[in-house]
Amino acid sequence: MRAGSSSEAIVSGVGPLPLSEREFSLFQTLVEREAGIHLGPSKQALLVGRLSRRVRALGLTSFGAYYRFVCMRGNEEERVRMLDCLCTNETHFFREPGQFEFLRQRVFPEWTRRAAQGLMTRRVRVWSAGCSTGEEPYSLAMALLSHFPPGSGWELEVLATDLSTWALERARQGLWPVERAAGIPRPLLRTFMLKGVRGQEGWMKAGPELRAVLRFARVNLNEEHGWPEGPFELIFCRNVLIYFGAQARARVLSSLLRRLPPTGYLFLGHAESLTGSAEPARCVAPNIYCAKSPQPVGGGGPA
Repeated sequence: MRAGSSSEAIVSGVGPLPLSEREFSLFQTLVEREAGIHLGPSKQALLVGRLSRRVRALGLTSFGAYYRFVCMRGNEEERVRMLDCLCTNETHFFREPGQFEFLRQRVFPEWTRRAAQGLMTRRVRVWSAGCSTGEEPYSLAMALLSHFPPGSGWELEVLATDLSTWALERARQGLWPVERAAGIPRPLLRTFMLKGVRGQEGWMKAGPELRAVLRFARVNLNEEHGWPEGPFELIFCRNVLIYFGAQARARVLSSLLRRLPPTGYLFLGHAESLTGSAEPARCVAPNIYCAKSPQPVGGGGPA
């Protein structure tokens, strides 16, 4: 079947299309199965508002026809587009500044001390899981590079992943309106961001030092087989799991914790916790967790 066939005549017009309770239930099941995202009853209007344009763009007559289309083999690309439309991409630089202060005051000095004692290598991997349009991973890169600059002997990697292909493309570009700079501390802004000129006036662009430590990938947190290999010294998964159903959320949390070394840290959003996770962990600061019995990475146990 193809979009626009005679049985699915092209619909003209604008505005939302009608969505029956049965059709909404079908999309609820599909979206939670594909992405772990739970669409509660209050999200029905959101689904209509964000998908009506896709239904019309494909020349389909109804949400029922669209559901059948995205479920057909060979239409995987449209399923990705559907999820792109339903993703929420709200973020800003240095969001929840207390967590970045925790890095500066506790984590970075801890790494420096342990590296000097030979208890860890000078290689740090960080995962921004659910990076949206990039403000979080670029913030992390700025924080890391301000303490471990190029030439200091530290190797840094910030992996930024998201379900949304649209958001990832924006993140890769590393380009934002200058108004977004309000959340960036002035010294970091001067050091790591470039001011747009001529055709890019009014914009700011991530500088080469940031780009050198960042890499991007599309990752569906609901499908662990496609996840990056650990371990990661830091994992940021903030304001992502609030959209997941309880079972998917618990499964993802446990899997994230397993990708930390014993001395690694998991950062969650202000409305999130480890409720439901089967992995042992302890809270070390608001919405920051590590293994319950941390041991130095590479230090080994008693002889």
